[in-house]
Amino acid sequence: MLFFDHICPRFVIGREKQEKLENKTDISLWLPTSKKEVQQMGWDEIDVILFTGDAYIDHPSFGAAVIGRVLEHEGLRVAVVPQPNWKDDLRDFKKLGRPNLFFAVTAGNMDSMVNHYTAGKRKRSSDAYTPGGRSGQRPDYATITYCNILKKLYPDVPLVIGGIEASLRRVTHYDYWSDKLMPSILEDTKADILFYGMGEKTIEEFARLVKRGIPVESLTTIPQTAFMVGEDEAYATKKNWDELELASHETCLADKKEYARNFMHIEEESNKMEAKKLVQRVGNRKVVVNPPWPTFKESEIDKVYDLPYTRLPHPRYNSKETIPAYEMIRHSINIHRGCFGGCTFCTISAHQGKFIASRSEKSILKEVEQVTQMPDFKGYISDLGGPSANMYKMKGIHEEICKKCKRPSCIFPSICKNLDTNHQPMLDLYAKVRQHPKVKKAFVGSGIRYDMILEKTNNEEANKANHQYLREIIKHHVSGRLKVAPEHSSDEVLKFMRKPSFKLFEELNEEFKRINKEENLNQQLIPYFISSHPGSKSEDMANLAIQTKNMDFKLEQVQDFTPTPMTLATVVYYSGYHPYTMEEIYTAKNRDAKEKQRQFFFWYKKEFKNKIINDLKSKGRDDLVKKLFNK
Repeated sequence: MLFFDHICPRFVIGREKQEKLENKTDISLWLPTSKKEVQQMGWDEIDVILFTGDAYIDHPSFGAAVIGRVLEHEGLRVAVVPQPNWKDDLRDFKKLGRPNLFFAVTAGNMDSMVNHYTAGKRKRSSDAYTPGGRSGQRPDYATITYCNILKKLYPDVPLVIGGIEASLRRVTHYDYWSDKLMPSILEDTKADILFYGMGEKTIEEFARLVKRGIPVESLTTIPQTAFMVGEDEAYATKKNWDELELASHETCLADKKEYARNFMHIEEESNKMEAKKLVQRVGNRKVVVNPPWPTFKESEIDKVYDLPYTRLPHPRYNSKETIPAYEMIRHSINIHRGCFGGCTFCTISAHQGKFIASRSEKSILKEVEQVTQMPDFKGYISDLGGPSANMYKMKGIHEEICKKCKRPSCIFPSICKNLDTNHQPMLDLYAKVRQHPKVKKAFVGSGIRYDMILEKTNNEEANKANHQYLREIIKHHVSGRLKVAPEHSSDEVLKFMRKPSFKLFEELNEEFKRINKEENLNQQLIPYFISSHPGSKSEDMANLAIQTKNMDFKLEQVQDFTPTPMTLATVVYYSGYHPYTMEEIYTAKNRDAKEKQRQFFFWYKKEFKNKIINDLKSKGRDDLVKKLFNK
């Protein structure tokens, strides 16, 4: 990664900055969001204008803030337009005029359709990324809507897109809400270039080249970007990038098996250290997806988190209701990125990557200090974690083995013998955070992968540290409840999910109870489960209810499977075929079938009892009825 050779002179640090934050008097501590704020900055022009579907919160958990700070650190003048009104005279799209370099668009921290609709396609009543949790402050398919407006108003200004909505829609994908295959989002947005995954390196490199006057259409060699060219159009590329052509969009429309096979190639290349360039034809054009950057080095990820975030919502929200998403993460600290779990229903590896990028202890402890200085800090860090809490500092023992690997998961069907799963670095970090005089407790709110704790390795020292980690978590870092995600109880379904056997969860439950007893604690284990996942049938859900009942669980953290773009489970949901084996897989699709599966979570409620009994008896499974309702 190329780094910054100078510091923006307006950065304020130390006590002076803290006083200004507490008094909320200096608007210049945030990126400007209005014409008035731009003038207060003393600017007569703007280099980049960033549109986002979220409220503007200057915190490293919010992608728009991170990208804005990265560009600012490059010496650019950046403005943010949060949640622009797309239904009026479009004044929000016009108020800042034309940027010198480019427009950048993101739907926000969530895909706008996931943000808007439940698994049952019902409209949600709230939006956690908006003041007061109000819904309706962003459009469906926000990236497409914003881009179409900008292209109409400013057709000659370069337009770039990023964020999770754009990232996971970079090639032909199934859209659950319209129930159809859609082409690359580049086709519908008419954007000049797409940055997929975590975009700091990409936006930095892109901005440097554009600043030098290089035309956007010639920037075709930047890693981790996607763009469109004519079917036979020549374009610059890197000689060491091998090319893999996917089935065309039109072929995918005509043949579900070809669409499924496409995903196997996409997932394999997403999980390789040395990936191929992907090409897919769409009509008389083609989408080109360049390989990703190498995984962030420690110094590189530290640079991103060490940028001068205020960690606060923009002052424009001072007189408005609180923003729920901010309330959840205001005192949280992210210690790493990426996930090597490879779960079939999860988008983390497709967006953040399979390999773990970990921050240094120094950078994390520096952020701990910043959090403790916040005026509203009461001594509790809400989460010290990541996508999966316990993958910090983990990587392959021999990198040359990792370079040859294309497994989507490093821990399924078994933990890779080349993976160092030693939890000691986390134990050391947690201990140092606990020693901070202003920290009463640092919770680990992210879910943990208990299979990496319980499965024995050939390293006895690591095995000891891993078991000690579970005890330390339970003793020091749980807010009365430890969250884990077994997801299902059927080993057949779990195998499809790329999750460990349910027996391992039963072992965890016993360990959890034993440690609580030894430490004189009274805490809960909170398991997460999914219904209607591909491969799951009513009988499987009945067994899930029976097994969890026998373990004295009344489930509360449950969800119905939602097909989101670029997951293996979504591909199976649409196509009916497993991409790797071409085996036909059953999936509950219609509302009635999905509801029948979901009701098993709540077998203990009177309103569901007769429905469950009728469903099982219609399948000739009186035996399951007796097991579930026999006192």
